[in-house]
Amino acid sequence: MKVELFDFHLPEELIAQTPLPDRAASRLMVLDKRTGAIRHETFRNMISYLNPGDCLVLNDTRVMPARLYGEKAETGGTVEVLLLKQLDGDRWETLVKPGKRVKPGTKLTFGGGKLEAVCLDTLEHGGRVLEFSYDGLFYEVLAELGEMPLPPYIKEKLDDPERYQTVYAREIGSAAAPTAGLHFTEELLDAIREKGVQIVFITLHVGLGTFRPVQVDDVEKHDMHAEFYQMSEETAETLNRVREQGGRIIAVGTTSTRTLETIAGRHAGRFVAESGWTDIFIYPGYEFKGIDGLVTNFHLPKSTLIMLVSALAGREHILHAYEVAVQERYRFFSFGDAMLII
Repeated sequence: MKVELFDFHLPEELIAQTPLPDRAASRLMVLDKRTGAIRHETFRNMISYLNPGDCLVLNDTRVMPARLYGEKAETGGTVEVLLLKQLDGDRWETLVKPGKRVKPGTKLTFGGGKLEAVCLDTLEHGGRVLEFSYDGLFYEVLAELGEMPLPPYIKEKLDDPERYQTVYAREIGSAAAPTAGLHFTEELLDAIREKGVQIVFITLHVGLGTFRPVQVDDVEKHDMHAEFYQMSEETAETLNRVREQGGRIIAVGTTSTRTLETIAGRHAGRFVAESGWTDIFIYPGYEFKGIDGLVTNFHLPKSTLIMLVSALAGREHILHAYEVAVQERYRFFSFGDAMLII
């Protein structure tokens, strides 16, 4: 299956640069995954498409201020570091720019020495393993020195860093936001609960696997990067009960989807409490075992994310929906509008 099959034309001006003042005021395209029929709504109206007994699954990961600017200790040359995931202790997998200047043994300093690091290893995808040293608590130092790691296609400065967090973010560890959840407000979540819809949380810390570009011609040859996930006993029990009682499981975001499909795929369609690393890659031909519907944003051409939604709704339906989205001037990517696939 060729990656080119998932390409589409996207005018650059449709890439949302800033979030709307009201999270739930985003537009919502509702796509029938069986027929391809499309309806246009506002996000706040998504509650109309949920039924009592359904379950909404949210990813409660919290984005780290994961971008650090520092310098090489020996030469003073500037470097930019993006934290991807904690390996163990103070060892982290990172992306470093310019990477060619940072080889094993290179020492880096940040914030005038408040944070230091040494490069331990280079990785296949161009990443670096860094070991950090500091006084106090790492996340407190990171909060002081780090910046929110907005995607490269966002050129505008973000006035309020909390707008790149979901209102329910609590488990710190992501290098990017689970952006489908950015549309929810506390008021909308309360209204969804009042309708009789269950809301549960899983955690998947978003790393390189989610936003790494596909650099091969054949879809099947792309290797996903592993990301950490976790599901509690309470969430697993709720999901199994919802399914047994005929309710639908609707994932909020591709990260929630990948977590649910990883667990359901390992346990014959049932959910269990577990944590671990997943490199699941979902593309057309995949048979879903964990979800019935999906809330998601509009994704990059030829990305693993557009492949995932194509697996759920069909490539033809998705590409037609994206064509309509461009015609109707929907806003794309992280701060853009949303799609509900049911």
